[in-house]
Amino acid sequence: MPEVSRFFGMVIAMYFDDHPPPHFHVTHGDDRAQMRIDPPGLLNGALSPRALALVVEWAALHRSELLTNWDRVQARRAATRIEPLR
Repeated sequence: MPEVSRFFGMVIAMYFDDHPPPHFHVTHGDDRAQMRIDPPGLLNGALSPRALALVVEWAALHRSELLTNWDRVQARRAATRIEPLR
């Protein structure tokens, strides 16, 4: 899995040639979700309210890095790591 960050048990990933709109994937326990980058929000799937709030906060802080990574993976280049939420 092309992991870009990990925090509080959540794994954030981006996949090559994924479909628009720009988004990332979150795995947290048995929960799976696709999250829009701009503006940050749930596209598909489900997360607990607390996990969703943390991911939205993280995405808002790292919006430009996420969009850069989106462009990189669309060009089939490796995504760069993004600092976790602390």
